[in-house]
Amino acid sequence: MDKAKRLEEIAKEIERCKVCQKGKSGKAVAGEGCPDARIVFVGEAPGRTEAATGRPFVGRSGNFLRSLIKEIGLKEEDAFITSPVKYLPDKGTPSKSDIKHGRLHLLAQLKIIDPKIIILLGKVACFGVIEEEIAINKRHGEVIQKDDQRYFVTFHPSAALRFPPLGKLLKSDFEKLRNIIKKL
Repeated sequence: MDKAKRLEEIAKEIERCKVCQKGKSGKAVAGEGCPDARIVFVGEAPGRTEAATGRPFVGRSGNFLRSLIKEIGLKEEDAFITSPVKYLPDKGTPSKSDIKHGRLHLLAQLKIIDPKIIILLGKVACFGVIEEEIAINKRHGEVIQKDDQRYFVTFHPSAALRFPPLGKLLKSDFEKLRNIIKKL
């Protein structure tokens, strides 16, 4: 079975998953992009726009992320964009149990895609992928090697929109990312 079909199967599992839906609303947002992506962007959880459309990063912070992706010379269709939590949490920030459960689906997706580098957009992404609590403001722009996988830590675009000084740091991190991607 090809990668696209396997990812579609996971998306259907997420749509049926009662644990994923508990305390959350809207459509499932499994992720989108190239099944053979060398680069995967991992966020936090869907926002209202994402939950309404079923697509990741299509709201205000998503537009910012997508503009940064283009600015460093990547095509969106060559990447994959997702998050550990696949539904909009009713209480805003996802709980640790939400993240831990969603991680099961996310790791299955990452295993299929097998990217060269995974971009961790914020604290929830770090915990959801590598199960580490990382101080983003201290380690942003850093590459982490773990279990034969390369990760790049940076801020979530929504944090950069809320706090403009972080926007400058996020843009600087994406410039570093551009150079890292050239070497992949």
